[in-house]
Amino acid sequence: MVGYYIDLGSSTIKVYKYENNLELLEEHSIYFKNDFNEELGISENNLKELCNYFEELKSKYDLKYYNTHIFVTGIFRNLITARKQELVKLFNEKFDLHFNIISHGIENYYLGKAMANNYNGKKVLIINMGGKTTELVTYIGDKITDTKNLNLGVADLLNNFSKVNNKYSENTVEEMENFVVERLANVKLDNDYDCAIFTGGEERFELLTGFNLVNNNLFNDNIHKYMLSLDDYIKGTKKVFYDISMDELYNLMPSNPKWMDGARSGAIIPLVLFKMANVKYIIPSDLNLINGVINDLK
Repeated sequence: MVGYYIDLGSSTIKVYKYENNLELLEEHSIYFKNDFNEELGISENNLKELCNYFEELKSKYDLKYYNTHIFVTGIFRNLITARKQELVKLFNEKFDLHFNIISHGIENYYLGKAMANNYNGKKVLIINMGGKTTELVTYIGDKITDTKNLNLGVADLLNNFSKVNNKYSENTVEEMENFVVERLANVKLDNDYDCAIFTGGEERFELLTGFNLVNNNLFNDNIHKYMLSLDDYIKGTKKVFYDISMDELYNLMPSNPKWMDGARSGAIIPLVLFKMANVKYIIPSDLNLINGVINDLK
């Protein structure tokens, strides 16, 4: 039976179809952080856009309660219980779908399932960053040895650096790095990682924007084809900040240009983490928690 799996985060909704393999059908960005209030809920405009989008999805893919699985993360966890219950009730009554807000622990579990591999015995840091949160999972060989949850995401940088999305960024990589370093001052990471995998559409993004990717020779899982050095990651990030205009970034993703609003800011938290973990090589990845959900079914 065909199943539909939806990853609904703080800023992006990704819609997948699974039959014999997992296929990303489409994605849509809504900035739920804008005018968000834990006690009042998401803004009226964002709620309207969310409902309109799900009405489109229902008619386009014939989503039903029995074939559709929604996994809600990020900022929605911060809502008070009454607001969460309202969203569950709304989706049940309006769409006959379950608005399933999952815990950080469950998200870590599925992220671990998505990234399960023996990694050729390497020590690997997995970084899964969203609008308001970032999840870290450590693998040594095929074993998870540590997980960490950071209450820091792309939205925090967008909220604090108003010039980053000018035509060319008028906020520097260095000043934004310093902000993240201060926010992560109490986070401790090992400094002997062999590499880091940065998930959630990063491979697609780095291919689109021309990062200096080379063949991954650290491990072979038939998924992660590319890697790059930390120096080349920094050079690619500065290129996106200073040499590629926002209009050019939008044009690289015509189906969901708003995703690119987080492109510059989204490079900074991983960059700080790479340096903290003494990572020499980065593997960009398009995997996310839905891949873990599917792996858990097998």
